[in-house]
Parts: sequence; structure tokens; C-alpha cells
Amino acid sequence: MLVKLSTKGQLVIPKAIRSALRLEPGAELEIEIVKQEIVLRPAPGSSPVDALYGRFAGDDLIGALEDEHRQELQVDALRP
Repeated sequence: MLVKLSTKGQLVIPKAIRSALRLEPGAELEIEIVKQEIVLRPAPGSSPVDALYGRFAGDDLIGALEDEHRQELQVDALRP
């Protein structure tokens, strides 16, 4: 695949490659030169769980779960 380097030195990793390696936004990559070639690989310890770190900061996930549970209880109470 051919990619183009931007004026800021950035490049886009094609979707097929991102999907195959399960790369999500914010994934960390290691880069090095090996025999005059650029080698790019996912950083060790980089995982989908790490990518979620901080993503839900400020969200009340427990509160949302409690609300959903309350609604389920109300629906169940109405059933004969």
C-alpha cells in the first residue's frame, strides 16, 4: 500500500492494516530504522484496555446502570 507523508510528517495507516492489527485511536506505536527501512509496530503493553483509559472520565456509568436496572424492575413489576 502506498501512503503519503504530510507536510507535518504525519501519515495515515490504511484501515485494512489498522483493522488487522486492531489499532484504535490513541494506540501507541514503536518506530525504528532497520536496514534503511522504517519499522512500525504496536508498543508492548499497548492493548484495547489501555486505549480505553480515561475515555469515560466524568461519565456516571454506575448511575446509568442503576437507572437501567430500576427501569427493568418497573417493567417486571407491571407483568402479571
